[in-house]
Amino acid sequence: MKKNVAIIGASKKPDRYSYKAFQELLAGGYNPIPINPVLKDIEGVPCYSSLESCPEKIDIITIYVRPSVLADIVPQIINVHPGRVIFNPGTEDEDIMEKLTNAGIKVQTACTIVLLKTNQFDD
Repeated sequence: MKKNVAIIGASKKPDRYSYKAFQELLAGGYNPIPINPVLKDIEGVPCYSSLESCPEKIDIITIYVRPSVLADIVPQIINVHPGRVIFNPGTEDEDIMEKLTNAGIKVQTACTIVLLKTNQFDD
């Protein structure tokens, strides 16, 4: 079964790592779910303004926004209760990670693209 992977901070810009992760997730057989309040879609894949507006169950969340933006999204992350949240380089925040861990959500500090390219994403 395809895992649903929400990309917080998804972008249409090819030079952005969130866009590259979107492409790698698609190529790897995952169902990427872009989360960005200003985009309608990325290459025909619907983009949602928030985690809570997404109608699908979210298995994994990968973060591509700075901690100051992420702080407002933490309640949504806890509410949708994904199996894991990946903090990509530059998005790490100890307080946020602790809140998620205390809510029973596994957190990981890693690069989503590297995990995908080295077959470690599902570990």
